[in-house]
Amino acid sequence: MTTTCDIAVIGAGMAGASIAAEIARLAGSDASVLLLEAERQPGYHTTGRSAAFWEECYGGPEIVPLTLASGVYLREHNFLTPRGALYVARDGDAAVAAFIDRFAGTGVQIEVLDRAGVAPMIPGLRAGWGLAIHQPSCADIDVAGLHAHYLALARQGGVILRPNSRIAALERAGAGWRLQAEDGTEISAGVVVNAAGAWADDVAALAGARPLGIGPLRRTVAQLRTDPPAPATLPLVLDLAGQFYFKPENGRLWLSPHDETPSPPCDAAPEELDVALAIDRLGEVVDWRVEAVERRWAGLRSFAPDRRPVYGWDADVPGLFWFAGQGGFGIQTAPAAARLGAQLLLGQARDAMTEALDASLYAATRFA
Repeated sequence: MTTTCDIAVIGAGMAGASIAAEIARLAGSDASVLLLEAERQPGYHTTGRSAAFWEECYGGPEIVPLTLASGVYLREHNFLTPRGALYVARDGDAAVAAFIDRFAGTGVQIEVLDRAGVAPMIPGLRAGWGLAIHQPSCADIDVAGLHAHYLALARQGGVILRPNSRIAALERAGAGWRLQAEDGTEISAGVVVNAAGAWADDVAALAGARPLGIGPLRRTVAQLRTDPPAPATLPLVLDLAGQFYFKPENGRLWLSPHDETPSPPCDAAPEELDVALAIDRLGEVVDWRVEAVERRWAGLRSFAPDRRPVYGWDADVPGLFWFAGQGGFGIQTAPAAARLGAQLLLGQARDAMTEALDASLYAATRFA
């Protein structure tokens, strides 16, 4: 038996769940939407392993508009908890001035602190770390809550979620698509949305489209018990040179070596070397003693070659819409990205959230 829908969204992580919800909200009864997830649990891979935060500079100046546009929605729906962030740097690091120049005019809230301003915020800060860029508006994101929110909105809008539906075949059928899942289920759709995350290029290849070079990169996080314990008031601390970041979590410390190791699409697992490297780097910046590594995990963050997300119609294959390549900023930009993606797909006018966004920055056709 063949299931028929107007729009089939492949992938039910944050990307797929959010755009499916926005499509259903904007299209109403004019479009039936099927949300297809390869795993039993939506969000099992990247979304479920994210230590996400809303940080205005994360991803660079071209991502800032998406982040700022999403912040209003995230705050209004209570998905943000104030945290604050510090990009720390060694004494005399010229990269501080370069960072400030890079984000000038973007609308982000940042200020430079000297050691007198930094030291009270990071107990045990070692000598030599005398500069920081402070972002007071940085906040923790309730990732699970946000993902559940979009799945619920999608369901309320009539979207049908189909877990355990890994797509094995995808081909044009007249003006639409014929999809076949590994279990033999067949689906007929007018439009396919490629929101497959680390598997986005694989889905494109199945559809006969040219892969865009969206590459998965492994990111490792470890949960540590430290002496002294990580204070609840500790901000998110990031190395300006990109060697580590850490933040408190329920009396423990979440620490990452900020690794970006190329990986095939897979169920990512942490490497002991990356955990050891993170701990070594932590010891360079604070004098805390690591008592135990209580937990470790890894996830895949997928980037296009220019590290901008990909939202829009494929340049060559009709009926294929890209919504992928959202890297490590996919959670914090989800509201604006999903709204913009749905508007582009449905050909609808922009609204207050998206009117200032330059969609050409993210168009799939930029790789044509």
